Parts: sequence; structure tokens; C-alpha cells
Amino acid sequence: MAPEVIAQAEERLRRLTQVLTTRAAIAQTPKQVIWTLNKAKLYRYVPVVSAEQRHRLPLLLVFALMNRPDILDLRPGHSFVEFMVHKGYDVYLLDWGTPGLEDRHLKFDDYTLEYMPRAIRKLKAVSGCEEFGVLGWCIGAILTTSYAALRPDDGLRNLILLTAPLDFSNKDAITFAKWTDQRYFDVEKILAAFGNMPSEMIEYGAKALRPVENYIGNYIRLWDNLDDPRVVEAWHAMHTWVTDNIPMAGATFRQLIVDLYQNNRLMQGSWMLRGERVDVRRIRANLMTVIAEGDHITPCCQSESIHQKAGTRDKELYRIPGGHIGVMAGSGASKHTWPHIDAWLGKRSA
Repeated sequence: MAPEVIAQAEERLRRLTQVLTTRAAIAQTPKQVIWTLNKAKLYRYVPVVSAEQRHRLPLLLVFALMNRPDILDLRPGHSFVEFMVHKGYDVYLLDWGTPGLEDRHLKFDDYTLEYMPRAIRKLKAVSGCEEFGVLGWCIGAILTTSYAALRPDDGLRNLILLTAPLDFSNKDAITFAKWTDQRYFDVEKILAAFGNMPSEMIEYGAKALRPVENYIGNYIRLWDNLDDPRVVEAWHAMHTWVTDNIPMAGATFRQLIVDLYQNNRLMQGSWMLRGERVDVRRIRANLMTVIAEGDHITPCCQSESIHQKAGTRDKELYRIPGGHIGVMAGSGASKHTWPHIDAWLGKRSA
């Protein structure tokens, strides 16, 4: 074999090893911690436009509980946060942090009715505005929907829901609902053994929905594109985020499985948080729901019915090709999803 061929192969192997064994630099948009509670932090991103050019209403980003919110700020030039800051939004991010064993009793009740209201009070004080917008993604959409229903008079003007798993009635279409059927899935045994739901089990469950794609195809794509720095950079950043999951507080996981996946209490109107019934008909904030038509984690049917039940008059259902993560972090997000959110939100943030 020619020396140049051997050298090329060695360089490809070195590059592959480097990507697979190191973490990419992600979540680099400048920000400041302005509030903390237990493990949670509220960040404010440093504005890049003058106060006169900024939208009046601040925007709060709320992501899932078992993934780090860095996906919203993946890498320079491909970051939803960076995009919105440059569009003149005063952007805040609620990072839930990593629950320890001492947090195993934390529930949706605590996140929705204690953590979120306190963070929002700080947001109002810092921004100087009593009204605000919220974007909730995945389980973050469950939290923000519940908050909007329970606190409709707290100043929430705009509510954006991304791939929102709210309606669990169509169990045939929801693979996770089949897997968590109470006849086969014993939540109590898991929590008795671990206290919290381990991040490794959550990650495996998500990857097992498409095992060939996640365990084989993903790495083949990397190998086939090792000579393209742009593809490698994007793959490295996404891999860094995907492999850095966090556990879910035990009591919250129990509610997710029993109350939502097994009994669909949120959309049935029977979900109780700290003695208050979550009635989505009380939502009055302007509402936009973004549905990823190729979403295998949160099928479309889980996000559609909120538009029939929410009490607000200003509603938009935005459908876009893509998957659960790709809809906001894929190659087409900056061309389609982000500009659409900006256009919708900008008109309602004056």
C-alpha cells in the first residue's frame, strides 16, 4: 500500500478518535447567572443591540428536565439563542440543573409552581417589564403549558410550544406509551432501586426508538464525511449534547409515567398540582405550537389537541418537516423554524 494512502487512513482515524473522545465547545453565547434555586439557574444572555432596538417583552426559554438546554445554543452560527439575541430579544434561559438523590422528591408541582414563578419574578425585575413570552420545548412544554393554565394572570402574553407531549390518548401512535404500559412497566421498582430515573436509561429509551439509525447509521455518516470539516463540526457538537444527559427526579418521573403516559390527566383536565387543577381552557396567552411532522418521540397527535382546548383566541399551529431535535437544531432550522418563530413573536412582543 502506498505511503500516502496509509498516511491518509491514519489521519482519518486520528480525526475520528478525536471527535469521539472529546467534547465540542457548545453553549458559547455570552450569558450571566441572575438567579439560582437549588440546582436551577436563570441565565440572561448579554444583549447585542441597543435598548431602543430591542423588543419590549423578554423571552424565557424552558427546556426538558432530562436533557441539558445547550441544544438551544448549540454552536456559534448555528444557535437559536444567538439568532434571537441578534434579532433584538431580551433572552433568558431556565436551566434546571442536575438533580441529586436528595432531589428525588421533586415533582412537576415544584418546578411549575415554585421554580418557574420565582424565576419569572426575577426576569420581570431585571427586564423592567411585567409581561413576557415563554418558549417550552418537549417536557419544557408540559411545564410551560401547566404554568400558563395555572397562572393566566401573571403576565404571560406569548406561549410557544415546541414538539409538546401533552395529549397521551392515542397510545397506538406513541411508542413510549406502549413501553410504559402499567401492565409491563413498574415505575416503583425503578425508583426503589435508583431514587431518580437514571440518565442512562432515559438515553437508551430514546435511542432504542430507532436503534439502527442511532447506533450504526449515525456513525457511518460521520465516517463518510470525515473529510468535510463543516459536517464533522456539526456532528461533534450534536454528539456532545446527545451524550450528556441528566437524571430525572424520581417523583417527577413517576408523575410523567403514571399521570401522563398511563392516564392522560393533563388533557383530560384531572391533573392536580399542589391541589390546583390544571385546566388548559384557562390559557389566555397568544399560542403557537410547532409540530415536527417526522417526530418519532412526540408524534403530532400529542401536540394538536391543545389548540382545540386552550382558551386563547390567538392561535397558530405551525407544521414543519423534521424530527424532534432537528426541527430546532437541524440544518434547516435557521431557514425555516427560527425565522417563523421570530416573525410570529416579534409582532406580539411590542
